Amino acid sequence: MKTRYGKIFFGASAVLFGLIALMWHDPDTWQNLHEIWRLPFGGIIGECLMGAQIAAGIAMQCPRITRLASIVLSIVYLCFSLACVPATIAASNRYDRYGGSFFLFFSLLCGAIALYASTEPDAARALVLGRLARLGLGICVVSFTLGQLLLPRETASLVPKWIPPNQMFWAILTTIAFALAAIAILINRKVRLATGLMTLMLALFGGLVWAPRIVAQPQTHFIWSEFALTFLITGAAWMVAGLRSF
Repeated sequence: MKTRYGKIFFGASAVLFGLIALMWHDPDTWQNLHEIWRLPFGGIIGECLMGAQIAAGIAMQCPRITRLASIVLSIVYLCFSLACVPATIAASNRYDRYGGSFFLFFSLLCGAIALYASTEPDAARALVLGRLARLGLGICVVSFTLGQLLLPRETASLVPKWIPPNQMFWAILTTIAFALAAIAILINRKVRLATGLMTLMLALFGGLVWAPRIVAQPQTHFIWSEFALTFLITGAAWMVAGLRSF
């Protein structure tokens, strides 16, 4: 999978999520990131982080400043990940109890680190950063697997009914796919194939699950948020898939 296209995809998704978050200042759009608002000057901090995400998503398309953009994205996604920690600690549902939201944003951090690694001229340092991004993403995929395993009916309900043979079949199949991808990524075997196929699966998930819902319910902010975040995770996985360190 060409990294150049992955950069465009990752950057465009970052811009989209940043824009809708600035347009709609509500928990449905920001999801667990609304915890940032509780901080002193939290509203300003949140908007600055979203603005930085948009700027970095655009800047990463320019080779001369891709490195700087990856640093900015790393800082933004680290802040986003930390903002989800309180919800994980005080989780009232099984998804967040196993760090679902935290690992969602942590996977984006892994994508930003992979982007930085791709600009690193020192081969040894690039190898270390690439390994860090790979292992981090692998842990995130374990969380994605657990999320679907613990919530099979909720996962199945997202599958369009028109896709044969049935919704539960695809819920089980994608859970197995996530599990196999996690194993491959963590043990460093066939990583490029595993991350590439997972990237394709996530892209199809965004296109088949969330895109039709946007058309049907364009006023629902949560759907827009899930659409953007799904493609952001897709872009992050694409960044890791494009690494030369494995």
